[in-house]
Amino acid sequence: MNTAATPWYARDPGGLMRGIYLPRTADALAFAMATYGIPLLVLATTRSAALTGVAFTLEWIPRLASFGWAGSVVDRHGAALVFHRASLGRALALAAGAILLHLYPAGTAASVTVMVLAATTGVLTEFSYIAVETAGAAAGRRAGPRAHRVQAVLLGIDQTATLAGPALAGVLLLAGPPSMLAVITVLSLTAAWLALRTPPSARAPDGQAGAGLLTGWRTIRSLPALGWLVTGLTLSNLATGLLQAAGPVIVVQHFGQPTTAVGLGWSAAAAATLLSVTLCRFALDRFGLWPVGATCAALASLGCLAAAQAPDYRSYLVLVTVLMAADGGLAVVLRTLRSHLIPADRFGSTLSVTILILLLPFPAAGVLTALTPPDALGPVITTCAVLQALGLLCAFARLRTDPALRT
Repeated sequence: MNTAATPWYARDPGGLMRGIYLPRTADALAFAMATYGIPLLVLATTRSAALTGVAFTLEWIPRLASFGWAGSVVDRHGAALVFHRASLGRALALAAGAILLHLYPAGTAASVTVMVLAATTGVLTEFSYIAVETAGAAAGRRAGPRAHRVQAVLLGIDQTATLAGPALAGVLLLAGPPSMLAVITVLSLTAAWLALRTPPSARAPDGQAGAGLLTGWRTIRSLPALGWLVTGLTLSNLATGLLQAAGPVIVVQHFGQPTTAVGLGWSAAAAATLLSVTLCRFALDRFGLWPVGATCAALASLGCLAAAQAPDYRSYLVLVTVLMAADGGLAVVLRTLRSHLIPADRFGSTLSVTILILLLPFPAAGVLTALTPPDALGPVITTCAVLQALGLLCAFARLRTDPALRT
């Protein structure tokens, strides 16, 4: 058998599982449980809604601030080493928090512990995420024309963890904060151990690493296909973020449903996204990046436009599910494209900038929701949906002839 002609993922499926998928699973579950579980922990410990909001902010502000730094560190030292150290550091921080909360379950010491834990885990989780994404992109490059299969599996792992992580954290919290933190600690230690099996990624030459966000921004500007897709998805995220932020108001106040219906809606959307990612894996094999991406863009735009005019909760739920499923397909296209286009030695920095740009619409959507009267949310969502449709239309029209999307 000519092994030189055999694709990497077919020659070494066990290595792909042990070196990429299993570490990603442990990290994604720890990521989801920490992100959604620590605010719950703050509420259980302090009984303060205000401090719960502060803890959520303490998780995300350091995380966003560390994007450029995390990408630069990954480019300089390699994904496997950063992944190992970040996961190990998170495990140590969580273990220390569990011990302190066991000794001081209430009072000022408990409040300070959970606040410090929120900020610490936020930063370390960002480093591990950038590192594991970089490792996944390297695996995609080695997979060659089947890179989208690797990216689809990785996205499916993330979506499953997002679906299961918050529920698991909530159940474990019933047994006490130390129990929840202990399980996340074990997951983080597992990720750190499995990171030792992660294949090394390319490193930036000396003198070229460290520029962080500036290096990432220049790389995006030098890659028109990636730049157009990121621009279209940024406008799409504004509409998606607005639906997420305004969802409780729309479901509870406009449609008169109980609060549990909000969670049901997003659980259904997450399940549909998992199915969409699986279907996209096979569709990309048959049709290629551009047709699948353009179809998902059309479905997302139509779903958002129709959701803004939905006459009842059932139709609203169906349309939001269609929107999120299409958004999952677009995510596979984005991840596949950037694994092909971004130079390996600048991947961490460029990934950081890409994620930062794509996340910025979400806080903007929250502000827009806060400033908009409930009765006016429909027209505002419609306006954002129109911007989404125009952005995705321009992006995929520009990418129609781009050779990067002919794979």
